[in-house]
Amino acid sequence: MQILYKFCSCFLLFLLCACHNQAPQEDIIDFKKSGIEAKIYLPRNPNVIQTPKGAQSFDLETPLRCSVNWQTQQMITTIPYNVKAFNLVQNGSNDPLPRFEVTGFSFETMPAEKALLKLTKEAGIKLIAKDAPYASISAENLRGELSDVIKMICDAAEIYYSYDAHNKILRISRKVNFSLYVPKSRPILLALLDVLRGSGITNITSDWDDYSVSFDADFELKNKILTLIGYFEENPSLIAFDVFVLKVHPFTKNKDIQWQSLLSVFDYGTIKSAKSGVIGRVLTASNDLNIAALNAFLSMQAKVEPVAQGKFIVPNLWYARFDVGKCGTNVDFDQKLSILAKASIEQNNKIFSNITIDSTNGEVTQFSIRSQLGENFLIIGIPNELFGNKDKNSQTIVFMVPRIIRTMKTSQHLQNKI
Repeated sequence: MQILYKFCSCFLLFLLCACHNQAPQEDIIDFKKSGIEAKIYLPRNPNVIQTPKGAQSFDLETPLRCSVNWQTQQMITTIPYNVKAFNLVQNGSNDPLPRFEVTGFSFETMPAEKALLKLTKEAGIKLIAKDAPYASISAENLRGELSDVIKMICDAAEIYYSYDAHNKILRISRKVNFSLYVPKSRPILLALLDVLRGSGITNITSDWDDYSVSFDADFELKNKILTLIGYFEENPSLIAFDVFVLKVHPFTKNKDIQWQSLLSVFDYGTIKSAKSGVIGRVLTASNDLNIAALNAFLSMQAKVEPVAQGKFIVPNLWYARFDVGKCGTNVDFDQKLSILAKASIEQNNKIFSNITIDSTNGEVTQFSIRSQLGENFLIIGIPNELFGNKDKNSQTIVFMVPRIIRTMKTSQHLQNKI
């Protein structure tokens, strides 16, 4: 028997090796034909089969996000919106809880799921805690309908609940899926998407037909969204940034771009200010230094390679993020670069901007810029070596034009989609 056991073990090992070498794509190996009652599941290799890049890159935002009319830029735009247009809705079914009366329910320093288990057990309700344990809380002499008491406990622990009446199941979790319906305005919807991404929320689904975004949110994010909605009541201003990103490769090897020549090419006063960052510099300029003039200046010294153009929108005093890869042409390079902005509108339409250039390896550089409405700023001198480019003299340039969008609340029904 011992010899037979060893033989079977060796035979099983042989079959494993043979099947692994001959059919690596299989998920299940069936040994029934060999007389051995066993199934061995092999892990899938995620690198073997994956969604093609063309399908991955499909994005409904692209036509809006990545189009900029550099000839007819409006420095100030007014957008009316219906005051009732903002609506945050929790998705998924949530049946009414049974009409039970709770009298004198107390507990001391107990995780929320245990308190709810104690409460629902008497009502014959099964409890499912998706991502427990939750915060420990205390309560004394809670009274009222079962639904009210459950809500009080969940709110105190900052968790959500949903009830399945058919199966008598109460589910609790830290996060649920929400849909936020916004005014029928593309700039406002873009602003909301940019703010969510600026907060680090990337798993967002947008619907451009009913002007909504869906996302998973915990209590903290939900409150942040509610604050954003309230913001439009008090501070109805947005700052839009039109962005043009390009790379330049000097014609002469080991020779840098002569940026000092800008002062002789353009009238003195075109460049308003120059400020250094940890890496690179930012120039503030009048509209005489525009995209066409910049391309003409650089083309005399280097090969100019457009990387991306697009726009993103920052609510006053909030953060927003522009991922260059969403509007880029060179995926390997573009995916490594993003622009994070916080902006505020000061007196006389002055704009204070805090601009951060990020890569996948972390923050590259940062600038604080104060500009007048109608002025542009130009970030120069960011070595492409930071993004894995071997050309020592090539650099990335970011050209930005800030604009102001004012939102105007109205009680009238708006038909036009702006």
